[in-house]
Amino acid sequence: MTVALPRPRREIATYVRRSSRMTPAQQSWLAMYGPRFVVNVDLGKTLTRVAEQEPLDLVTLFGSTAPVVVEIGSGHGETLVAAAQAHPEWNFLAFEVFEASVATTLGKLAGVGTDNVRMIVGDAVTGLTHLIPDASLSQVWIFFPDPWQKKRHHKRRLISPKFVDLLAAKLVDGGTLRLATDWEEYARHMEEVLDANPAFRFLSPDRFDLRPLTKFESRGVAQGRLIRDFSYQRWPR
Repeated sequence: MTVALPRPRREIATYVRRSSRMTPAQQSWLAMYGPRFVVNVDLGKTLTRVAEQEPLDLVTLFGSTAPVVVEIGSGHGETLVAAAQAHPEWNFLAFEVFEASVATTLGKLAGVGTDNVRMIVGDAVTGLTHLIPDASLSQVWIFFPDPWQKKRHHKRRLISPKFVDLLAAKLVDGGTLRLATDWEEYARHMEEVLDANPAFRFLSPDRFDLRPLTKFESRGVAQGRLIRDFSYQRWPR
């Protein structure tokens, strides 16, 4: 008699895996600057989710004890590169699943000559879980995550009670979580989730001054959407 084993539960992705085709310039940037900026980590079978492994030694990774800022979904690097230039006294670690976007960011980083940035081509949820020691991050930035507008897709949203608990574990006491979205319904969802978590307290609704106006944000404004920013502080343990 054959006993059917339960199928493993499939994890819910918070992003859509798009084409990884790159331009010749992007391929060149990835080959030339990847060894300098991209962190080599073990990935799972999906090639985006980070496998269980030893956490990173952030001091060794950057060669300094400077505060570490994580940006989740760094896109083409507009915010990341500008902030790294403005604050050489900080270290920046970016999670981005799309290789073409990472390659574009690498070209920008090489162009400005900054060396306080490292990138992980992988999912931030599993990356934070397996790679980042608890109470080690000064700030976490999440700007314009996919709003997953349809109700049946809300379970895919990155900002969830479980994920916010994970962020609370990784931030130092007094650390800052910064968010932005151009979808009002998602903004209300973010507020509800963060306000309900005792590890965080609301700081400010003001636009973060290190966040430049990107083409993505400009399109949202042109379509009449209100940009909402939020800052929350990690309450002392």
